[in-house]
Amino acid sequence: MQRILSAPDLDFDAVRTELGISEDYGAAAQDEADHPADRWSADREDRTDLPFVTIDPPTSMDLDQAVHIVADGDGFLVNYAIADVAALVEPERALDQESRRRGATFYFPDRSVPLHPRSLSEGAGSLLPDQTRPCVLWTIRVGSDGAPVEVAVRRATIRSVAKLDYAAVTEDAAARRLHPSIAALPAFGALRQRVALARGAVELDLPDQEVVRDDGRWTLRLAPHTEADMWNSQLSLLTGMCAGQIMADAGVGLLRTLPPADPRAVAALRAAAVSLGVRWPDGVSVGEFLAGLPKDDPATVALMSAGAGLMRGADYLVLDHPDRGDLVGGDPDRGDPALGDVVLTSNDGRPSPDRMRHAAIAGLYAHVTAPLRRLGDRFATEVCLAVTSGQPVPDWVSRALPTLPKLLRSADALAATADRVSIDLTEAVLLASRVGETFEAVVLHAATEHRPAQVFLTDVAVIAPCEGDPLPGQRLAVTLEVADPSSRTVRFVPADRPRTP
Repeated sequence: MQRILSAPDLDFDAVRTELGISEDYGAAAQDEADHPADRWSADREDRTDLPFVTIDPPTSMDLDQAVHIVADGDGFLVNYAIADVAALVEPERALDQESRRRGATFYFPDRSVPLHPRSLSEGAGSLLPDQTRPCVLWTIRVGSDGAPVEVAVRRATIRSVAKLDYAAVTEDAAARRLHPSIAALPAFGALRQRVALARGAVELDLPDQEVVRDDGRWTLRLAPHTEADMWNSQLSLLTGMCAGQIMADAGVGLLRTLPPADPRAVAALRAAAVSLGVRWPDGVSVGEFLAGLPKDDPATVALMSAGAGLMRGADYLVLDHPDRGDLVGGDPDRGDPALGDVVLTSNDGRPSPDRMRHAAIAGLYAHVTAPLRRLGDRFATEVCLAVTSGQPVPDWVSRALPTLPKLLRSADALAATADRVSIDLTEAVLLASRVGETFEAVVLHAATEHRPAQVFLTDVAVIAPCEGDPLPGQRLAVTLEVADPSSRTVRFVPADRPRTP
């Protein structure tokens, strides 16, 4: 039976202050966001004839993507509209500089702190329903084998006709009443997922640990991903892979990369499967094994968590063709990038593939589908627009590209900290009155030299340290030893061990 922990109040303002995250963008940047102008209003293709829809969490207002997808013979025709942030942000002026300082939208349980002021991110730049909006429109024809056979990228104008959410789309699909604009989405998503697994992709389908306010009280819960989450993610993955290929072929751009998994991480995952009594059939890849696990089994959470070790080393990589010549080297005194951030491609524009691949996706990949929430997407999109139209990459993009990896790494680290600190605070507050109680748990990670074992409480949505040396996947009873909101600390001990006085 699920144990409900709740508290009337949590102070996330203090967390934001501690991390230096605020919605003060400065007067100049705020004014630019309040009075945006479409810099390419005269050069857009009018696609308001297509009934686009968006799929997002119910409360989201910063809508980056809208979709219209139909069956096309044995394949699909995907029209994927992405908010055209570059059209509304003047390069190298106050709003652009402020967005570079931030790098991303930061999420907290009570609210987000957007990359751009809300007047732009939830207003003029957002693909809200019943509003005519500028976008970058990707049209991708997908063959019966799931591979893209035609890709076009251009600036357009669209008008979304509906704001949908993941849970409702999943329910509508089961009831065979999907909106006509996405009636083909489940079949597309299933095909692309099969293709991904066949090429060796790996996806960790871990439920999200969420802090939610319900009837005036804060609670913790695990939110499993819906089928619509998967279908929608396949749209972004397809577009990102097309963008990665465009930039790699041209030898210029910004890729998202991940090195191959350390063999020791794969061995650890296999050992966890053995300890949990989960069979890993011969000849089944890591991705296929994880995708085949039952979603409602606590052992699956443990194995998916152990699989996180496969994903270490995600990074950003700038591609630069040496004919341009302006990014060779780097001057630390000027804030230029480290050499490792920039790959100088060969004279024919075809870079070495090893450093450029994203191992979990098993291919080339770039972030281009969330420019309202991620800084790098705006610049990578401009590269794709330039390359596909046969135009030079704009100077303001070329100047920015080598600086982006450092900015994006910093933003990613801060976002992870904000998420973890918010969860730690919530867990400590909700458990503060439960010290001494015993809970059922599954071990997610064994203890190492640098950190204690981690356990997942099966009857409360809590993940926390546990003393001792339990094995991954082991089920055990644990006793809450410490829950201190002031230090945001929670710690358990095995129930058969005496508590520290």
